[in-house]
Amino acid sequence: MRRAVGPLLGLALLLLPLTAIEPRAWLTLTVAGLAMGMLIFLVAAGLSLIFGLMDVLNFAHGALFAWGAYAGFTVILLVNGRWGWAASPSVLANAGLLLLAVAGAAVVAFVLGIALERVIVRPVYGQHLFQILITLGATIVLEELIRIVWGPNDQVMPVPTAFQGSWDVADVVVLRFPVLAIGLGVLVYAGMRWLLGRTRVGLIVRAGVENSEMVQVMGHDIHRYFTGVFAAGSALAGLGGLMWGMFNQSIRPSMGGEQLIFAFIVVIIGGLGSVTGSLVGALLVGLSYNYVAYLVPKAAIGVTMAIMVLVLLVRPTGLFGSGK
Repeated sequence: MRRAVGPLLGLALLLLPLTAIEPRAWLTLTVAGLAMGMLIFLVAAGLSLIFGLMDVLNFAHGALFAWGAYAGFTVILLVNGRWGWAASPSVLANAGLLLLAVAGAAVVAFVLGIALERVIVRPVYGQHLFQILITLGATIVLEELIRIVWGPNDQVMPVPTAFQGSWDVADVVVLRFPVLAIGLGVLVYAGMRWLLGRTRVGLIVRAGVENSEMVQVMGHDIHRYFTGVFAAGSALAGLGGLMWGMFNQSIRPSMGGEQLIFAFIVVIIGGLGSVTGSLVGALLVGLSYNYVAYLVPKAAIGVTMAIMVLVLLVRPTGLFGSGK
């Protein structure tokens, strides 16, 4: 208990400057922080599946994030160029365009995930150094392919009309797209909790992590399940990339590497293999980043590292880590 007093006091001191923010600005920053947290969660959730459950250090996760963004960007351009759904006043057309873009981003990242797992990751299971080296190599290749196909310059990500603009709620400006991002993050979290905790597939995957040989003896091809988990984590990265691109209204080939840092911090804060931990960690990072960026812009990134250090001082396994 005494060991936890120091870190908790440090956290209280970090939160003290929030009292200097006006209530309206605080509410606006809170909505933006929740949206950013949910977008980070989409990436961290996939990384938590791959890193936490499968014990695979996948540094190509950021490249899959970027590929999802560019795949969704391409779908939007093709559909909008043919039917003009992005600028349509119809909410149904805008929602349909977004769903098609989400499907395109997830499918492309899913397929790439299958290819990566079978070709370069499967031979190095249990060898962390080789995993780091080979997935870093894959990152370089995937980013260069983006530059070849779409060009090296930033691209402007179109956002459907229905999701642009803001609402004025009690004199507080609430942007529409962040609210959409928050809702999507909640749906993804609920779906992952159900899949891992209430289905036969989730039971087999969790059992395979604990004792893969026993699962194999029982007649289940654990490699096939691991491929599915890796591909599902990759699809979440692709979905996160698309939503992040729409959030910032721009995409670039190197965007994945920047978000990968946040994703690893979130997974460490939340605890390996914990979906709830990834959600809580992502919200902590998103909120703290926006609050500090408003008060002291240059310290925004540093505060996320400070939170990680404080959490690890109190709980070395993370907030929801199992301690394995």
